This record gives sequence, C-alpha cells and structure tokens, in this order.
Amino acid sequence: MRNQEVAEIFRRVAALLEIKGENPFRVRAYQRAAQNIEALTRDVEELARRGQLTRIPGIGADLAGKIKEILETGTLSLYEELKREIPEDLLKLLEIPGLGPKKAKVIYDTLGIKTIEELERACREHKIARLPGMGLKTEEKILHGIKLLKTKIGRRPLGEVLPLVDELMEYLKRRAPVERIAVAGSIRRRKETVKDIDLLVTSKAPLRVMEAFVKFGKVTEIIAQGETKTSVRVSPGIQVDLRVVDPECWGAALAYFTGSKAHNIRIREMGVERGLKINEYGIFRGEKRIGGREEEEVFAAVGLPWIPPELREDRGEIEAALEGRLPHLVEYDEIRGDAHVHSKYSDGMSSFEEIARRAEELGLSWVGICDHSQGLKVAGGVPVEVLMEKKRAIEEFNRRSKRVKLIFGAEVDIRSDGTLDYPDEVLAEIDLVIAAIHTGFQQPEEQLTARAVAALSHPLVHALAHPTGRLLGEREAYAIDIKKVIETAARHGKALEINAFYNRLDLNDIHARAAKEAGVKLLIGTDAHIADQMAQIPLGVAVARRAWCEREDVLNTLSVEEFLAWLKKVREGAG
Repeated sequence: MRNQEVAEIFRRVAALLEIKGENPFRVRAYQRAAQNIEALTRDVEELARRGQLTRIPGIGADLAGKIKEILETGTLSLYEELKREIPEDLLKLLEIPGLGPKKAKVIYDTLGIKTIEELERACREHKIARLPGMGLKTEEKILHGIKLLKTKIGRRPLGEVLPLVDELMEYLKRRAPVERIAVAGSIRRRKETVKDIDLLVTSKAPLRVMEAFVKFGKVTEIIAQGETKTSVRVSPGIQVDLRVVDPECWGAALAYFTGSKAHNIRIREMGVERGLKINEYGIFRGEKRIGGREEEEVFAAVGLPWIPPELREDRGEIEAALEGRLPHLVEYDEIRGDAHVHSKYSDGMSSFEEIARRAEELGLSWVGICDHSQGLKVAGGVPVEVLMEKKRAIEEFNRRSKRVKLIFGAEVDIRSDGTLDYPDEVLAEIDLVIAAIHTGFQQPEEQLTARAVAALSHPLVHALAHPTGRLLGEREAYAIDIKKVIETAARHGKALEINAFYNRLDLNDIHARAAKEAGVKLLIGTDAHIADQMAQIPLGVAVARRAWCEREDVLNTLSVEEFLAWLKKVREGAG
C-alpha cells in the first residue's frame, strides 16, 4: 500500500500552499485529502486501478488525477514546483509537529534559522518569544514538537505499519516457498508504536525465500542478505528483518523474537533454575535439544501455560501464570459494536447506510453515531434543531435495518469551565453521551482535570472520549491527573474510551489497565470520520488486551439491547 506516501505529499503541498498564502479552502482540501487517504484501510493503488478514487471522501476528479500522478511517477509536479519556490531549509522546519507554516516562515525570514538544532537553541535562548505573535508558550510548544519529531523518527504508530506487514506476508506466501510465517517483535505484542518489522518463516529453500524477499516492490535498500537472515529497508523508511528458521526450533524462535527483552530474561532465568538453556534455537538440557518446535513447549518447560503475546512485558504475567490467574483476554471476534463514529451530520463523510454497511462487513451489529456538539464549529458541530432531525433519521433507519442498529449519540464538548455544550434537556434526549475535551490543551493540570471530573460527574454523561488528548508522534498528552479521572469514573459508574484511531490509542494500555483494576468499564470507539476507518477497531481491542481486559471489561462485547440497557442503568444510577 502506498497510502502513506500519497498522504504525505498532499500534506506537504498543503503546508507549502499555506506558506504562500493561498486560498484557505484549497489548503484545507489537501489537508483533508491527506487525512482521509492516510486513514484508508484499503489500498489506494487498488482503488486507482478500479477507477474508484473519487469514492474517497474529499477526492474529486482533480485530486484523483494527482493521486494517479503520484502513483505513476512517485511525485507530484505541483509539489516539485512549490519546492522550487520555497527554500529547502524552511521545508525541514515544517516537519516539526505543532509548528505551523506561517510561524515557520516568520522564524526563517526573521532569524535565518535553517536547522532544527538552530531552532531548538533559539527557543532555549528565548529568541522566538520576542518575535511578533509568539511568546514563551510558542517556544514551549516548539520544543515539545522537536522532542516528538525525534521520537517519531525512531518509531511509527502500529496502525501505520500493520498494512505493510499484511502486504509483505501476503507477498511472501505468494512468491516464496514458505511453510510457516509469522510476525514477531513489538508488532506481535501490539505495542502502540514500532521501530522495525521482524518476520519469521520456515522453508526448505531459504535462498529462494531471500531472493523473493529482496524483490518486494517497496524495498529501497538491501542492508544485508544471507541464507538465514536478510535485512532491508522499505518505503516509507522502515527496516524489515526476515529470518528463516529450522522447523524444529520454530516455537523457540517465535517466543524469543516476540520478546519483550525483560520477559525473555525472566523465561531464561526460570530455565536456568531447572537446569535448562532456552534461546532462539530451542530448549536444551546440556547439549541436547529437548524441545522448541512449538511456542507452548517453551512455556511448559518452565512450568507455565502459554502466555498471550500482548502480555509479554514482565508486568506481572509470569506471576499470574504461575498462580493460575492469567486473564482470558477479550477476543477480537467478541466485539459487537463501535461506540464512536461520525456521520455527515458533523464532519464525517459517510451516510448512515454507508456506516451500517461497513459495520456489517466488519461483523458488528451496532454503531454509536456520535457527531460533534454545536460549539465545535470547526468540526461541523450539530446545532440542537439539526440534532433532533438526526434523532428522527436514526429512528427511521433502525425501523428499516435488520442487521445493524444505530445508536443516537453525541460527542459533547467540555467547555473550559467544565460545563457541557448542550443543555441538560437536550442531553436527556441523547441515548449515548460521550464528553470530550477539544480545546484549551495548554491549560494547567488542575483545570483540565477539573473539566474531565465535572463531565464524568454529570448525571447525563456516559463516558469520556480520548481522555488524555494525545496524538502519537504529533501531540503529547495534555496535563491531566488520570488517576483522579479514573477514580471519578469508578465512583459514578461511567466508562472511559479506548479511542482506536491509529494515531490516538487513548487510553493507552497502562491507563486502561488501571481503569480495569478500578472497576471502570472501557468503551472502544474508532472515532471514524469515514466508514472505512471503522476497520481500525482491532487496534482498540489490542490496547484492551495489553491492558489485561476480559470480555466483561469491554462494553463493546454487549449486544445492542444489552448496551442500551447499560446506558439507561448509568442514568438511573446517577439519578
């Protein structure tokens, strides 16, 4: 898939047009197109081949033509033209999250700053704060952005990498004589960000496997090539290590390369206590290999049941396994609904019919249609009179729809004083109210926490959406006392969201586990603005699994009738 490549060029075009002072609507068109292409779970090349590019929201005939140009040539003539007009050094500054094109241009023109290192030094010397329209907060934001950029260079969001992994594995199954194949490393553990891709295969013809591997269409560099291990770099700049292992040590190798390092050390230490040596080649007593063909043998050798990969972080899973306390993790196929999807009523691009169709394709039976509330104008917030129209439209849809039911919901903005963006008489009409902070991210921790606490304490609110506001690689979590937020949710019987959008995953696994242990129910929502983005719900399930969540901890495992009953119970309890 080349979705990321196309999206990145469109995003850069938008930034360059903004620097030039072009029409804001044109700038926004490229920004929105980039966002929608990046979030596609389908291959943009395949859509182009089928002549279906204009089915992507925000893509008309003009942008479809530009997508085809990128796919055919690897670049865009408009992009190359803009790059010739704007200094390359300024383009580098635009890579910093949170530093907009206009401020970057002022900094470049006024101070002549050409590198990120020079900019970081200027911030620390408070030279940026003295520029027009800037200040100490701007400097702080830029420094945060530089820190995020340095992190982003090393790691990528899991949801960005998984499509590439799937593509690679399908390619090897088709083009190489592989018998068994698996992804290992942090991807198998479903960590929220990953540094590289580790693939394992078994094969009777290792050389042919490696020959096919290096011919994969996205390989940009062959780092090292051998009979049992080959490393390449693929577009968009991520390293892939492929190992061919002996079938007799497949399980041992899979366990070893899945990790984590701390978990593996514990397993090896337990092996030593039993007179065993455990490594990627098998389980050995002295020089004799006594096991390792299957992963279960590795754990059994040290007196443990098989431990799910998501738990292998040395966060108590060894002790739980020894004591028979391992959780029965929520399964991907147990999810019945998506609790947070936007429709055309706010800034979503899909109709109720399109959302329901996608839900059915994903095996879901209900969807929470949670459009933005009236005050969030930038996101097409829904005024009260239109909200009531939406309610009637959902009721009518549900009368016609047999397989998928829609739930009348709203993502209601939490104002700076902790009040909600709809009056109580309107909130009472909404079946599912998820409250969210969308503004004032720079407020002090006490104020941000008070806003979240006030919302969760409100008798008509069911859940708090994306509780920490972070965007992976772009924006850190805002300052909020998550412990107090969890305590409030527990006290009032409210839920906290695991936002499954690939660059949010918020709550993260640590906070979600703390919520589970406090008795707080978790609610997974994709925050989809295009029906296709609903396919990201497994990312939210992965967070729940890493958080040790079982079926009863996740509200999405309920049937629509059970979920509606829970929503009603929350309000009755609050009353």
